[in-house]
Amino acid sequence: MQPTRKHIICLVLFILAASITITAQQRGPLDTMRVHAYITPEGDTIPESILPPVEVYAKLTGHWKNYWADWTRLRNAVYVTYPYAIAASRIMNEVNAKLNGVTDKKKREAIIKSREKELKKEFADQLVKLSVYQGKVLMKLINRQTGNNCYEIISEYKGFFNAAFWQTIAFVFGSNLKQPYNPRGDDADMEKIVLDVEKMYGYKS
Repeated sequence: MQPTRKHIICLVLFILAASITITAQQRGPLDTMRVHAYITPEGDTIPESILPPVEVYAKLTGHWKNYWADWTRLRNAVYVTYPYAIAASRIMNEVNAKLNGVTDKKKREAIIKSREKELKKEFADQLVKLSVYQGKVLMKLINRQTGNNCYEIISEYKGFFNAAFWQTIAFVFGSNLKQPYNPRGDDADMEKIVLDVEKMYGYKS
């Protein structure tokens, strides 16, 4: 019996089907993927995988918008004024070193006035450009760096009446020369920003 074309086609299809079945039963290196598994109390094995974390941001409310606006304003003010606070601390140490052992009142006044002229020449043009808010931040930072509020500093070097005069001026602008610095209370945000500035620019308190 001569095979017909139909018989040949059927034979070819059978061979292909058999080869596909055999190939499907043979596993290659890419056919198996290891995954973590969780075994239930009932003994069932359930594959599991660890997904990367996904951050979800909610729309800021009015409260948080105001908070971050205030924080950004404070951060900018600290960046601008902190170098002046460091300079104030350094200058106070220099003046105190010169005044050490000087008991004559006129000589002490001459030393202070001489340094005052140098300071005006060095910093006056820059300081007058500060806003009222930046001035308030600077006074707090000077307190942080020196351990004395601005009223105490003025009173020490310029006398009580000068300190009282500038305190009055400060009140007019809604400020206070006697304002404290509380890094663990009201000024906690300022303290965090100062520490960041010190790390960034290598300042030392």
